[in-house]
Amino acid sequence: MWPAVRSSPSSYLAAALLISSFLFISSPVFASEYDHKYQPDEPITLWVNKVGPYNNPQETYNYYSLPFCRRPGNPGHKWGGLGEVLGGNELIDSQFEIKFQKNVEKTTICDLKLDEANVKHFKEAIDNNYWFEFFMDDLPLWGFVGELHSDRNSDNKHMIFTHKNITLQYNKDQIIHVNLTQENPKPLEVGKTLDMTYSVKWTETNITFARRFDVYLDYHFFEHQIHWFSIFNSFMMVIFLTGLVSMILMRTLRNDYAKYAREDDDLESLERDVSEESGWKLVHGDVFRPPRNLVLLSAVVGTGAQLALLILLVILFAIVATLYIGRGAIVTTFIVCYALTSFVSGYVSGGMYSRHGGKNWIKSMILTASLFPLLCFGIGFVLNTIAIFYGSLAAIPFGTMVVVFVIWAFISFPLALLGTVVGRNWSGAPNNPCRVKTIPRPIPDKKWYLTPSVVSIMGGLLPFGSIFIEMYFVFTSFWNYKVYYVYGFMLLVFIILVIVTVCVTIVGTYFLLNAENYHWQWTSFFSAASTAIYVYLYSIYYYSVKTKMSGFFQTSFYFGYTAMFCLGLGILCGAVGYLGSNLFVRRIYRNIKCD
Repeated sequence: MWPAVRSSPSSYLAAALLISSFLFISSPVFASEYDHKYQPDEPITLWVNKVGPYNNPQETYNYYSLPFCRRPGNPGHKWGGLGEVLGGNELIDSQFEIKFQKNVEKTTICDLKLDEANVKHFKEAIDNNYWFEFFMDDLPLWGFVGELHSDRNSDNKHMIFTHKNITLQYNKDQIIHVNLTQENPKPLEVGKTLDMTYSVKWTETNITFARRFDVYLDYHFFEHQIHWFSIFNSFMMVIFLTGLVSMILMRTLRNDYAKYAREDDDLESLERDVSEESGWKLVHGDVFRPPRNLVLLSAVVGTGAQLALLILLVILFAIVATLYIGRGAIVTTFIVCYALTSFVSGYVSGGMYSRHGGKNWIKSMILTASLFPLLCFGIGFVLNTIAIFYGSLAAIPFGTMVVVFVIWAFISFPLALLGTVVGRNWSGAPNNPCRVKTIPRPIPDKKWYLTPSVVSIMGGLLPFGSIFIEMYFVFTSFWNYKVYYVYGFMLLVFIILVIVTVCVTIVGTYFLLNAENYHWQWTSFFSAASTAIYVYLYSIYYYSVKTKMSGFFQTSFYFGYTAMFCLGLGILCGAVGYLGSNLFVRRIYRNIKCD
């Protein structure tokens, strides 16, 4: 059926690219370049990474974009995996002479000559509270470029730190902890030459290697009582909503089923039952009518099902493998899992499209495989253009873009197409409980709160209410230098979000059908997807109140990344809501007698 099935040279090339791409992107997750074990006096590299304003986490630049002096020679670079590059990391050898378990007294790095241009750059950096990041044995070190001192005349003096004191703790042959303190601040004055120095001190510790990352985890912040309270509050909401849905199914529908199931009704009771028919029962001949824009709805539902599985897998991997330790490990895992779960989007989309009698298969397959990547690419292209203009490390290199495209073209896209074919053949047979009538039934006018637009907007409130506390912790970890490690909480919140979304859309769909409006498909999708609107509105509040971000660069990246996240969240919730409502609708119409 597919040309790639034949043993042609092009197929071998494609397979080789697929395997090599997978090994390239997965190596940082499942393997390490070093074993983190050292012999006495073995050289250890201190890598300088990036520098930027502290209040703008994404506005980062190469460390040597500031006029720091460096030792003569050609420093080496350490190129990480795909996730590390996308995270804006560029590690350069500092050329500090550091050896395992060997103390270093005050040693000169180089002489920093302060001309007018250098002083101007450093003063601007200090005014904007610039910080920098180093890495040693994959452990981060942070520090500020300088500080402001006030003299007796109340004028601010720009001071730059000239001495770096590096303290390391080791356990046997492994590094456990690294720390950087800066000393000896000197004023920035044109024409002076500053002696930039460093020193290294080693101490022994009993902390094990497995616990060495604990110092970076803020237990008080993430395990705060409000975090547990939010989980409990969301759990109570789940109980309430599942109880409400159960009541609809067990009480309201049970009487209708009993009425339809009676075999020996007399004529009078039958006429009375027919005259009392109202609500959802009257639209049984239209409720399974194919929705408008079937191709688009199938694509977003398929993509949402893939994203739901993707998020579940990433959370489970993060719990099992502690991915928060590695630079870019979460991003790398996300990309790998997205590519490998593309089969799911095609399968769900293809089966749904076939069950509704769709005919334009090529359009359906291509849209399913490319919809979400194109949306992300559009936002990413704009942000990347801004980053290139600013000369930031956040700009994605061309080679990385080629790798991402190869992953999509040779893994994700073919799997989505294969899933569409399998879904069409295995789950594409029409199985509607009721036959669709030829002439659509007119939809009567109802009260404003029963219109699809109101149901759609209101449907996202409760799902957002179940996750907004967790959104605070997620936003804080991403935008305020917190390491998010409580993926057990995230798993619980994700399960609660799915349950609440399904229950809310089922209730909304039931109200809509009782209003004799059979256009429930898109309404159920938007009712759940509107959760993303409330998340985006919350992000505006968070930006204004909880952060000190400023400037066009950081503002663009904040709202651009948030828009990308909310698009994915909206598609995910919309798909979950539609699939839950679809099961509900089929269940309630399965036992009635359809003419």
